[in-house]
Amino acid sequence: MNDISLQIAEELKVTKTQVDAAIKLLDEGSTVPFIARYRKELTGELTDTHLRHIEERLYYLRELEERRAAILKSIQEQDKLSPELKEAILKADTKTRLEDLYLPYKPKRRTKAQIAIEAGLAPLAEALFKDPTLSPEEEAAKYLNSEKQIDDIKAALMGAKHILMEQFSEDADLLEKLRCKLWEEATIVSKCIEGKEKDGAKFSDYFEHSEPLRKMPSHRALAVFRGRKARFLQLSLVIKSNIDPAEDAIGPCPGIIAHHAGISDQGRAADTWLQEVVRWTWKVKLQSQIENELLARLRESSEEEAIHVFAKNLRDLLMAAPAGSRVTLGLDPGLRTGVKVAAVSDTGELLEYSTIFPHVPRKQWDQSIDTLAALCKKNNVELISIGNGTASRETDKLVAELIKKHPELNLKKIVVSEAGASVYSASEYAAQEFPDLDVSFRGAVSIARRLQDPLAELVKIEPKAIGVGQYQHDVSQNKLARSLDAVIEDCVNSVGVDVNTASAPLMKRIAGLNQTIANNIVNFRTKAGPFRSREQLKQVPRLGDKTFEQSAGFLRVINGDNPLDASAVHPESYSVVESIASQHKRPVASITADSALLKQIKPEDFTSAQFGLVTVKDILTELDKPGRDPRPEFKAAQFKEGIEKVQDLKPEMILEGVITNVTNFGAFVDVGVHQDGLVHISALSNQFVKDPREVVKAGDIVKVKVLEVDVDRARISLTMRMEDKAEKGTRSEANSRQQRPRKSVTDKHQSKRSFGGNHPSGQTEGKTGTLADLFAKAKTNKKK
Repeated sequence: MNDISLQIAEELKVTKTQVDAAIKLLDEGSTVPFIARYRKELTGELTDTHLRHIEERLYYLRELEERRAAILKSIQEQDKLSPELKEAILKADTKTRLEDLYLPYKPKRRTKAQIAIEAGLAPLAEALFKDPTLSPEEEAAKYLNSEKQIDDIKAALMGAKHILMEQFSEDADLLEKLRCKLWEEATIVSKCIEGKEKDGAKFSDYFEHSEPLRKMPSHRALAVFRGRKARFLQLSLVIKSNIDPAEDAIGPCPGIIAHHAGISDQGRAADTWLQEVVRWTWKVKLQSQIENELLARLRESSEEEAIHVFAKNLRDLLMAAPAGSRVTLGLDPGLRTGVKVAAVSDTGELLEYSTIFPHVPRKQWDQSIDTLAALCKKNNVELISIGNGTASRETDKLVAELIKKHPELNLKKIVVSEAGASVYSASEYAAQEFPDLDVSFRGAVSIARRLQDPLAELVKIEPKAIGVGQYQHDVSQNKLARSLDAVIEDCVNSVGVDVNTASAPLMKRIAGLNQTIANNIVNFRTKAGPFRSREQLKQVPRLGDKTFEQSAGFLRVINGDNPLDASAVHPESYSVVESIASQHKRPVASITADSALLKQIKPEDFTSAQFGLVTVKDILTELDKPGRDPRPEFKAAQFKEGIEKVQDLKPEMILEGVITNVTNFGAFVDVGVHQDGLVHISALSNQFVKDPREVVKAGDIVKVKVLEVDVDRARISLTMRMEDKAEKGTRSEANSRQQRPRKSVTDKHQSKRSFGGNHPSGQTEGKTGTLADLFAKAKTNKKK
């Protein structure tokens, strides 16, 4: 069988030894975060990205090997396994190629070709194929057999035709040639199904659309697939042939089949009949099959790209800077239903909650300020977190006046994304955490906590509801969940958690833990009190030695008995630190954070058979800044006063905003008007940008200039190039398309917000939409 580790090593451009070590650790039950952090010595410092690739490819290639073995066994049992066929099967590097080779030997229902063979027509088919000078009618007359229901020449030739058609359609090399040809040269064409023009208006961009198949961007591909699924669009593939015109008389794809089979029209007796066989082979046997396969390939690659985009944005959002352990007031804005208010402690515990009605229809402005001031004073609030949904800017103005009237409170306000807050509010975990609290107030608690620590709060929400992807509801949900779970696991473990304050949803993401063990940890500390050491974790039910090995380095005990328990140093490596402390005749606690001392230490002096140079270097780095947080320093965007709705925006305005979503065609920016604006990829930088993530990521605070505002359709075009000139007045969509520097707005640009269902990518709360959605006239949905 093929050497899987060698194949993966070549793909990653690393050594086979590294891959072998990683596979061994994975097979032994080690997690990716644990291997990446604490087994660098064994894997040659493979990153978590490398390890995720190895994990994914290992699963695929092992499945491939199992299928290869089954196919070889099946053909061997049929006594049809030639040395050449065996070699081809052993060299097959994809499941598709493997199944193509198996087609002629795969057990199947009786086909028309098999019936014809049983009727004795195989020699007729072979004779006409090998010698086209023979007359089909004269040869067929020799095979008439009433007992086999071959009563006339037409029936005999039809049977021979089915035999050759099946033979051609099961030729693995021909199938590969046709797939490659169409993938490289075919055009995908989408058209509106007749009579569906009105109902399918949101897909109007694709009523007469065509572009090269292999170059179609993922967002456009997923849009047309959605249109087809909704039965508004029909898709087809068209190919222009570059085969010699004489050979292409029967059409490009049949021409490829004829060329591969050595069939050509030279005026011989059987040439016309053979050309008809070729046409039938394409039209009846292969056209639908290969078109479906290639469209499936396009969909799969588009899904992978969409999932990749979502995963990157999710990572950026989860790793956003936390405001830290400070008492925070969460405000979930609303108009008629009022603003829900929740004060949470520096550890995220609910202190007090209330409702204020500063906006229409009640307009209790001054009373609301007084209520907030009393809450802030009573609970020593430092930060006010304002959700960015309906009435967000009005509430922001209210808080600004509160801060101005009560400078003694020393308050700071920040507007945060409330995407998914309603999902948390209605979740089973929220119900367990706050069984007696109304759902609306749970949202305010979540808004406060996601300012304190976005990672700790967002892990409680289904990733798809966070709203930083594109077309996430059109992709494979299993693949999406697997990818996002991996991102969350990597982020949580890179930061680590305080075992005495972390929620069960957060802890279950720690390497080696699951929901049951995370619940057991929470229950244990509730009954026995805070953990004093990592060693105490071994007393938790179902937390055995293997689980402890995998998780201990990521579970921190702050202010415990052993200072190392608050660091990322794994308990298995404590002896190294103790040796360092002993050599310098100082207690362990005194050497942590002592940069001057740690810089003098030579790592090689403390290496051993168990702890190599890489491990010791990592230990010294961790001791220098124990328990360091890899996330950036907290900063907040300052929205411009007086700019609260789209109508307030004017061309040439320069604003500060927050990147909410990054796609392959640009970035969306929240500038505080309830409607994200788009910075097209061509307007992100003065330099050529291949990938927008080279310039920005979700959560970044950026300065933008307004280029164009279409109030009627709520379109906001922005640039990060301050020298760009804004358009005067409102441009039509056609003009907008003509003046895009590199891509037109027919690209299905996507927003993180919901803008209704009048476009193929219009989605519900927490889902993404496209530029057509973004530029549609709609009201921002409240995340409730």
